[in-house]
Amino acid sequence: GGLTSPGPEDLHPLLDSLAGEGITHMALEASSHGLDQHRIDGVRISAGGFTNLGRDHLDYHPTIEAYYRAKLRLFSEVLPETAPAVALTTAPYGALTLAFARTRGLPTLAIGPGGDLDVAAVEPAGTGQIVRFSDGRTIAIPLIGAFQADNALLAAGLAIATGEDRDAALCALETLPGVPGRLERIGRDDDRLVFVDYAHKPEALEAVLETVRAAIPGRLVVVFGCGGDRDRGKRPLMGEIATARADVVIVTDDNPRSEPPAAIRAEILAAAPGAREIGDRAEAISTAIALLRRGDALVVAGKGHETGQIIGDRTFPFSDAVAIAAALES
Repeated sequence: GGLTSPGPEDLHPLLDSLAGEGITHMALEASSHGLDQHRIDGVRISAGGFTNLGRDHLDYHPTIEAYYRAKLRLFSEVLPETAPAVALTTAPYGALTLAFARTRGLPTLAIGPGGDLDVAAVEPAGTGQIVRFSDGRTIAIPLIGAFQADNALLAAGLAIATGEDRDAALCALETLPGVPGRLERIGRDDDRLVFVDYAHKPEALEAVLETVRAAIPGRLVVVFGCGGDRDRGKRPLMGEIATARADVVIVTDDNPRSEPPAAIRAEILAAAPGAREIGDRAEAISTAIALLRRGDALVVAGKGHETGQIIGDRTFPFSDAVAIAAALES
């Protein structure tokens, strides 16, 4: 299966098995699909975190508002009344989610200016970031991208809200290894940076490209596509963002599923003047790497950690990271 909330018939036996092995803590994604389908109802959750909300899964949820209502179920129905709600006040819908949690009487932990974790600023520093708190404390997070700092701070907030020591939780962020497929750097050529990222919605692609753009002196190259049998409305939006934020855009295939791959690419290209079209994803990646010069960077977006390309009803082995490594070696 995919990386999403499992159904109760799988989740509860898994939790029981882990408890039997002595596991005492577990982090679980409460996806909008999972919440809407009541997959995690009945799980005793110690705390809930809200990351953000952007355009995604609109093939399932009819509107952004419906998408948000599904996510809000974590705080309106699933969390017990003693479980803290944690969110970034600077994230879309974050402050609103905390305000709702308070109306239900849930304890809350706010992350952001003036919050319980009073973050004054997050500043890029090479391929890492410096987080400055209002009390003068700073920590260095060894990951590129403001969204990664947000996710790391949210994780620390959840740990603190459930009783962990504040200083220990924040110090742990300084040794984070990162998440596969989330602005994951491939190769060690400091003159030509290459990243894999799971960005498959407009806001995510824009955030990733802006992040990498700020870290390099040269050109920004992006390779991406859009999934078949999914929200078609985001295809032109992502085409517009790519051409606005990157110097070189290559549109390729990304899990076309039952749709004609060329038709998906055409919908993106219609809003991406000057973009190149290379349907074969491995070829698109190798072409992009061959274009890189000193000071440039490449972002291969959309698949991230995935290890397969879905064409029709078959899944063929494919990894962006493996394809990049092969192209770099050649």
